Amino acid sequence: MTHDALASYRVTQAPYYRVVGDEVALFEAAYAVRMPIMLKGPTGCGKTRFVEYMAWRLGKPLITVACHEDMTASDLVGRFLLDAQGTRWQDGPLALAARHGAICYLDEVVEARQDTTVVIHPLTDSRRVLPLEKKGELVHAHPDFQIVISYNPGYQSLMKDLKQSTKQRFGALDFQYPEHAIEAEIIAHETGVSAEVADKLVGIAERARNLKGHGLDEGISTRMLVHAGSLIAQGVSPVAACRVALVRPITDDPDMRDALDAAVATFF
Repeated sequence: MTHDALASYRVTQAPYYRVVGDEVALFEAAYAVRMPIMLKGPTGCGKTRFVEYMAWRLGKPLITVACHEDMTASDLVGRFLLDAQGTRWQDGPLALAARHGAICYLDEVVEARQDTTVVIHPLTDSRRVLPLEKKGELVHAHPDFQIVISYNPGYQSLMKDLKQSTKQRFGALDFQYPEHAIEAEIIAHETGVSAEVADKLVGIAERARNLKGHGLDEGISTRMLVHAGSLIAQGVSPVAACRVALVRPITDDPDMRDALDAAVATFF
């Protein structure tokens, strides 16, 4: 039954992940003691890919939840549904993971309301339980269950941040954009462009990242470089690919667009 319940969540093929430090060893050690883990870093830097890779490496199912401000506690733990046979209970993703033993990944957890995220608290300490209050059931977490959350500290504000009572339940791994050579290697592998083109794309990204806080809210991410490389691999001119995938998505300011277009022109 457990296998059937989680069959669609199993990572059957190895995701490509380029190890950059001791993050794999640290995550494996954390999983060995079922420590809840928090991944912190800018958008598009590889946090989600890392979780997918670790789920595959550990041989555990992965249930991912994209958090948003309208998400309720019921969206996580479950609710009663009405069908032709009457009412029936349907586990939410958090309850499903806890009951059957998956890694539950809450992506961009600060997007959820704080009154929603507190439902994870009993699962992140020595109790490892999930109360289903509407059902009157107490789910004891499966031995294989682990909870992982991620967020971008760059978007922190007084209104959108994790409570200290939540943060202190987790171990934390910091993620940044990889160093130049490693990021170029990732782009070339993911898109099939030449090492020379990948190197130029990373150079453009580094120029843009230097503008963060000086007209840009966020720099060009590794994910965006993969998009640009993919377009180039499809025969799109590098300048057009960079305009579509790198420059236009991150700013509407005409002067900033001109500055970024000029940076692209220096490389291509």
